[in-house]
Amino acid sequence: MASQQNSQSNFQDLLPTMADKLGGDGLIGELCNGFNLLKDSNKGVITFESLKRNSALLGLQDLSDDDLRSMLEEGDFDGDGALNQMEFCVLMFRLSPELMDESRLWLEQALQQELKHCY
Repeated sequence: MASQQNSQSNFQDLLPTMADKLGGDGLIGELCNGFNLLKDSNKGVITFESLKRNSALLGLQDLSDDDLRSMLEEGDFDGDGALNQMEFCVLMFRLSPELMDESRLWLEQALQQELKHCY
């Protein structure tokens, strides 16, 4: 756990900056690109092996095997031991508290707009 806390304390959350610069669609496109870099090309999902092999491409080379396994476990909603594209994107949002707050605001604004159109 200590190594996970250390890696998280050194983590710089760039997703909010990316979202500001790219917009929502651009950010999702970049998340998809990140998924494609990390996935096992034969299986179409991110496995422990593919994450370990490709993590340096995203600057994650200093993470331990335990840290990588913890990331997979945290995002693996269906329990298959790997991350599909949706699980990966949800995990990236969950790991970005600032972006989660912004997402809530975007959702609230969108819902308010919808409600205005209903009345």
